[in-house]
Amino acid sequence: MNKKQKHWYDYLWIVTPIYLGLGFFNILFAWLGMAFFCLPLLIAIFGGSKLYCNRYCDRGQFLSLLGGRLKLSRNRPTPHWMRSPIFRYGFLIFFFAMFFQMLWTTYLVGAGAQNLGQFVKLFWTFRLPWHWAYHGTLFAPWVAQFAFGFYSIMLTSTLIGLIVMVLFKPRSWCVFCPMGTMTQLICRLRAGKPEQAACGTGCASCGGCGK
Repeated sequence: MNKKQKHWYDYLWIVTPIYLGLGFFNILFAWLGMAFFCLPLLIAIFGGSKLYCNRYCDRGQFLSLLGGRLKLSRNRPTPHWMRSPIFRYGFLIFFFAMFFQMLWTTYLVGAGAQNLGQFVKLFWTFRLPWHWAYHGTLFAPWVAQFAFGFYSIMLTSTLIGLIVMVLFKPRSWCVFCPMGTMTQLICRLRAGKPEQAACGTGCASCGGCGK
């Protein structure tokens, strides 16, 4: 039996460790993560599909690699409450509340009302010193502040994904991923169809990978 043919996008999992590694040594690389925010939305808005989640998501592939091929997952069913609309949309609201709080802090630094915070905040609570990753640049301090805040979000969400990967199925994070929820909502609104048919996979969770 022939193995499934590999495509270039099957190796995008490497983007996750590279991105986190770059941000460890130079926080300004965190700006590259904006692509992970913009691409899913653009594909959903103009393409009307969850193609990014189902094919191009580097984090989803990374979790599949660790939990599936490397068998670091208990592979237990994702809890029903985690797949419920209440939890998914609630987490989406919370996530973007934290995102806009980060933008507000960036504004305060840019306005000179607050000093640059050279730390990474894990789980929106714990401050970890990260000063070695900022070497001073020609850019204004708010550019670095945004990078610290955005890297905090990306690192925290990755850790959450790893935790639920170990406890449940490898891609359980995909079930309530804020970007996955947003793109599914966009597809649903564009198509005027029920949620379970929004992405064309018949999955009411998110891409069918974490259920």
